[in-house]
Amino acid sequence: MLVKRVMRTPIMTVTPDTTVRAAAALMAELGLGVLPVCANGRPIGIVTDRDIVTRWVSTAGADSNIGQIMTPEIVTCRAEQTVEQAAYLMSDNQIRRLVVVGNSGEIAGIITLGDIANDASEELAGQTLGEIVEER
Repeated sequence: MLVKRVMRTPIMTVTPDTTVRAAAALMAELGLGVLPVCANGRPIGIVTDRDIVTRWVSTAGADSNIGQIMTPEIVTCRAEQTVEQAAYLMSDNQIRRLVVVGNSGEIAGIITLGDIANDASEELAGQTLGEIVEER
Protein backbone atom coordinates (compact mmCIF):
# COMPACT_ATOMS: atom_id res chain seq x y z
CA MET A 1 0.00 0.00 0.00
CA LEU A 2 1.26 3.48 -0.86
CA VAL A 3 1.61 6.41 1.54
CA LYS A 4 -0.76 8.50 -0.57
CA ARG A 5 -3.59 6.10 0.30
CA VAL A 6 -3.31 6.68 4.05
CA MET A 7 -1.73 10.14 4.46
CA ARG A 8 -3.74 13.06 5.75
CA THR A 9 -4.40 15.85 3.35
CA PRO A 10 -4.95 18.76 3.29
CA ILE A 11 -3.05 19.65 6.41
CA MET A 12 -2.71 22.82 8.41
CA THR A 13 0.72 24.41 8.45
CA VAL A 14 2.34 27.43 10.09
CA THR A 15 5.27 29.66 9.19
CA PRO A 16 8.36 30.27 11.32
CA ASP A 17 6.92 33.72 12.13
CA THR A 18 3.69 32.33 13.59
CA THR A 19 3.57 33.01 17.31
CA VAL A 20 3.68 30.07 19.69
CA ARG A 21 0.35 31.17 21.21
CA ALA A 22 -1.30 31.25 17.77
CA ALA A 23 0.07 27.80 16.90
CA ALA A 24 -1.05 26.39 20.26
CA ALA A 25 -4.53 27.87 19.78
CA LEU A 26 -4.72 26.36 16.29
CA MET A 27 -3.67 22.95 17.61
CA ALA A 28 -6.32 23.15 20.34
CA GLU A 29 -9.03 24.30 17.94
CA LEU A 30 -8.34 21.54 15.42
CA GLY A 31 -7.35 18.81 17.88
CA LEU A 32 -3.85 18.46 16.44
CA GLY A 33 -0.61 17.46 18.11
CA VAL A 34 1.70 18.54 15.32
CA LEU A 35 2.04 21.34 12.77
CA PRO A 36 4.53 21.34 9.92
CA VAL A 37 6.40 24.64 9.61
CA CYS A 38 6.63 25.78 6.00
CA ALA A 39 8.23 28.57 4.00
CA ASN A 40 7.09 29.05 0.42
CA GLY A 41 5.08 25.81 0.57
CA ARG A 42 8.09 23.71 1.56
CA PRO A 43 8.56 22.12 4.97
CA ILE A 44 11.45 23.56 6.97
CA GLY A 45 10.58 22.19 10.40
CA ILE A 46 7.93 20.70 12.60
CA VAL A 47 6.43 21.71 15.94
CA THR A 48 4.56 19.42 18.30
CA ASP A 49 2.49 20.07 21.38
CA ARG A 50 5.38 18.53 23.32
CA ASP A 51 7.81 21.07 21.80
CA ILE A 52 5.57 23.87 23.04
CA VAL A 53 5.53 22.43 26.56
CA THR A 54 9.21 21.53 26.82
CA ARG A 55 10.81 24.37 24.86
CA TRP A 56 8.47 27.29 25.50
CA VAL A 57 6.16 26.84 28.48
CA SER A 58 8.98 25.50 30.64
CA THR A 59 10.95 28.72 30.10
CA ALA A 60 7.95 30.87 31.08
CA GLY A 61 9.06 33.37 28.50
CA ALA A 62 7.15 35.92 26.51
CA ASP A 63 5.40 34.83 23.34
CA SER A 64 7.93 33.98 20.67
CA ASN A 65 7.87 32.68 17.13
CA ILE A 66 7.55 29.03 16.20
CA GLY A 67 10.88 29.28 14.39
CA GLN A 68 12.58 29.55 17.78
CA ILE A 69 11.18 26.27 19.17
CA MET A 70 10.52 24.11 16.09
CA THR A 71 12.54 21.03 15.27
CA PRO A 72 14.36 22.03 12.08
CA GLU A 73 15.59 18.59 11.09
CA ILE A 74 12.53 16.86 9.72
CA VAL A 75 12.25 13.45 8.16
CA THR A 76 10.11 13.29 5.05
CA CYS A 77 8.79 10.67 2.70
CA ARG A 78 7.05 10.74 -0.66
CA ALA A 79 3.46 9.88 -1.44
CA GLU A 80 4.60 7.16 -3.86
CA GLN A 81 6.61 5.28 -1.24
CA THR A 82 5.12 2.25 0.43
CA VAL A 83 3.68 2.39 3.93
CA GLU A 84 6.33 -0.14 4.91
CA GLN A 85 9.07 2.27 3.76
CA ALA A 86 7.44 5.06 5.76
CA ALA A 87 7.25 2.82 8.83
CA TYR A 88 10.94 1.99 8.42
CA LEU A 89 11.79 5.71 8.37
CA MET A 90 9.74 6.20 11.54
CA SER A 91 11.48 3.26 13.23
CA ASP A 92 14.95 4.28 12.14
CA ASN A 93 14.48 7.88 13.30
CA GLN A 94 12.33 7.02 16.35
CA ILE A 95 9.50 9.35 15.33
CA ARG A 96 5.74 8.89 15.05
CA ARG A 97 5.01 11.23 12.15
CA LEU A 98 6.41 11.94 8.70
CA VAL A 99 5.81 14.96 6.51
CA VAL A 100 4.95 13.84 2.99
CA VAL A 101 6.48 15.90 0.19
CA GLY A 102 5.80 16.06 -3.53
CA ASN A 103 8.32 15.75 -6.33
CA SER A 104 9.30 19.42 -6.07
CA GLY A 105 9.71 19.30 -2.30
CA GLU A 106 6.37 20.95 -1.59
CA ILE A 107 4.31 19.70 1.33
CA ALA A 108 1.71 17.14 0.26
CA GLY A 109 0.44 15.69 3.54
CA ILE A 110 1.40 13.93 6.73
CA ILE A 111 1.39 10.30 7.77
CA THR A 112 1.31 9.19 11.39
CA LEU A 113 1.78 5.92 13.17
CA GLY A 114 -1.95 6.07 13.91
CA ASP A 115 -2.73 6.36 10.19
CA ILE A 116 -0.71 3.22 9.56
CA ALA A 117 -2.52 1.36 12.36
CA ASN A 118 -5.98 2.52 11.30
CA ASP A 119 -5.68 2.34 7.52
CA ALA A 120 -2.90 -0.09 6.66
CA SER A 121 -1.64 -2.59 9.23
CA GLU A 122 -2.00 -2.74 13.00
CA GLU A 123 0.80 -5.30 13.08
CA LEU A 124 3.20 -3.03 11.18
CA ALA A 125 2.26 -0.10 13.39
CA GLY A 126 2.85 -2.17 16.52
CA GLN A 127 6.26 -3.34 15.34
CA THR A 128 7.17 0.24 14.40
CA LEU A 129 6.07 1.57 17.78
CA GLY A 130 8.22 -1.03 19.51
CA GLU A 131 11.25 0.19 17.61
CA ILE A 132 10.40 3.85 18.19
CA VAL A 133 10.29 3.50 21.97
CA GLU A 134 13.30 1.18 22.17
CA GLU A 135 16.24 2.78 23.98
CA ARG A 136 19.28 3.21 21.76
